[in-house]
Amino acid sequence: MHSRLTGISPSEAVLQQMAQDIANGNPHDAAYRAMENDAFYNVTLKNIATPWTNRDRDVFAPLNDYTATVIGAVRDDLDFREILYGNLLYTGDSGLGLPGYNNSNNDHYEALEAAGFSLKDSLVRQSQSAVTGLPAEATAGVMTTRAGAKAFFIAGTNRAMFRFTMLNHLCRDMEQVQDSTRPPDRIRQDVSRSPGGDSRVFQNNCVGCHSGMDPMAQAFAYYDFVYDADNDPEGRNGRLDYNNVGETDPTTGTRVKAKNHINSANFPYGYIVPDDRWDNYWREGPNQHLGWSSSLPGGGNGAKSLGEELANSHAFAQCQVKKVFRQVCLRAPEDASDRARIDAITDDFSNSGYNLKQVYADAAVYCAGE
Repeated sequence: MHSRLTGISPSEAVLQQMAQDIANGNPHDAAYRAMENDAFYNVTLKNIATPWTNRDRDVFAPLNDYTATVIGAVRDDLDFREILYGNLLYTGDSGLGLPGYNNSNNDHYEALEAAGFSLKDSLVRQSQSAVTGLPAEATAGVMTTRAGAKAFFIAGTNRAMFRFTMLNHLCRDMEQVQDSTRPPDRIRQDVSRSPGGDSRVFQNNCVGCHSGMDPMAQAFAYYDFVYDADNDPEGRNGRLDYNNVGETDPTTGTRVKAKNHINSANFPYGYIVPDDRWDNYWREGPNQHLGWSSSLPGGGNGAKSLGEELANSHAFAQCQVKKVFRQVCLRAPEDASDRARIDAITDDFSNSGYNLKQVYADAAVYCAGE
């Protein structure tokens, strides 16, 4: 159990304590005791979160503010849904002699990792708006961290942020949520209605993703990642940029970033993004089975409210459980017993404050002895 949760063997003293917990009929206490080890944070949590921070899903990417915020949220037993909408950011303790947090580089986190500090003890919770200067209403957890912006707001049309958030936090890529029955009225001008001169490709393929994705990705209309593409093509010194109230883009004449209007000649009669209003067309049709919350309106303005929509879905809760199960049990769910346990852990996770440590403990107890 200890090695599954931390990647290392326990000390003799911890081993004896865990054995006593199990003998007393308290295996969950044994799991929580294992999670007190620094390696649970420096290795286990870092390994599960790091692939979410880059398009290559590279587990060896450097520590960054996205990963640190996920680790800190788990350490502090926060409602895990907040990683998609909270005004929170975890940085290294100011007393550690690290370079300060910088909106334009990752030096702070790379120095924290290089120094070998325990992420259990060295991370400090702060409000994202206080550290980065982003307006509080524009913060959306890890989606508006610098690392998140560098990976998914860079260039393009910001659809990448939606796609990878779905992939990383609802465990669905676009192919798995295609629905050609949704109205195409919010699909932007850059999507050709006759790819290769054949309109059937649009009707039978493109519309399946874009009819649902484009209305929700509109939540990111005011965000961009600004960098020197000629001298810094990877954006190592780039920064998140947001058009606040009263700021306008010189190309669009509104708060909407120019990237949302690119390639307009592909289909001039397509949708022109006017603001950051988003709507979830997938609340009807086959994707209603993602389990959207009936307590939310299914639409709103900006990334924060979209993050709430995604994080309150059943798919979000189930996704976290499946990822932890694979990491702790070293396998995917295989049979009816596994699937039933996944459902039970998901219900416990949803009904008890979305505490991810509990998911780790439940998975470790279930797979103990394998």
